[in-house]
Amino acid sequence: MDDISKRIQELKRERHAVILAHNYVAPEIQDLADFTGDSLELSIKAESVHAEVIVFCGVRFMAETAKLLSPQSTVLLPKSDAGCPMADMADPDEVAACRRKNPDAVFVAYVNSTARVKALVDICCTSGNAEKIIRSIPQDRPIVFLPDRNLGGNMMKKLGRKMELWPGCCPIHDQVTVEMIQRARAAAPGAPVLVHPECRVEVVDAADEALSTAGILRFCRESSGKRFIIGTEQGILHRLRKENPGKEFLPLEPAMVCCDMKKVTLNDLYVSLRDMTEKIELDPALAEAAVRPIRRMLDVK
Repeated sequence: MDDISKRIQELKRERHAVILAHNYVAPEIQDLADFTGDSLELSIKAESVHAEVIVFCGVRFMAETAKLLSPQSTVLLPKSDAGCPMADMADPDEVAACRRKNPDAVFVAYVNSTARVKALVDICCTSGNAEKIIRSIPQDRPIVFLPDRNLGGNMMKKLGRKMELWPGCCPIHDQVTVEMIQRARAAAPGAPVLVHPECRVEVVDAADEALSTAGILRFCRESSGKRFIIGTEQGILHRLRKENPGKEFLPLEPAMVCCDMKKVTLNDLYVSLRDMTEKIELDPALAEAAVRPIRRMLDVK
């Protein structure tokens, strides 16, 4: 272990901290983390271990979610400008205005949203449980789904449930095309194509499976196949290869890299623990409102 990694481990013990790393962050960060996973999975894990300090290596909405579920903990975001373009596409004032225009609608927010937006909606969902959450809503209630039009569109098609879709998207997943899938299949015949449900509807239709990051990891772990085409942010390839020796994982497109997810470096992580920066602070009233739709989601059986 190099010097900076040793210093991080020493500070982690000193601060009674836990380090969380999203599946998309840099490999060296994933290797140093106590837990890796998707945003909500990590936040739930952090809540269960009751850490004094949570260092979330990911983007801001993820650190906010960790703070909402673990308000007693100090939550740090090592890179303060690590944001999420999709989350930022749902402006809280515009969401509030939409609520006023649709007083009877159930507002469903993808967990990839800011705390200010979560505070305005009825229930949250993840890419893995969106189907279950939408099925739980009475058929006679209109639904506004935000901020990802692609995840919402895929759920609409799968469930036959009409929803009003917010015009947001993940720029990385939204760029995937059917032609990319066709090229990848030609280059690796027989390998299943796994994409994220943040991709467009026609892309999901052309793929073999549309799965959350946790779903992709599980599929590849349980499959007897030896070769897979992965259509999501490239950071997940490190964990896939690490957990599945002897299997081959091919990126659908080399350009599927989220710059925000890659912002955190080992030095940023060290400085964050050393200086206890940047702390995620949420207004208590906002936090009380924003955690409700997350808890409602977790209560859906």
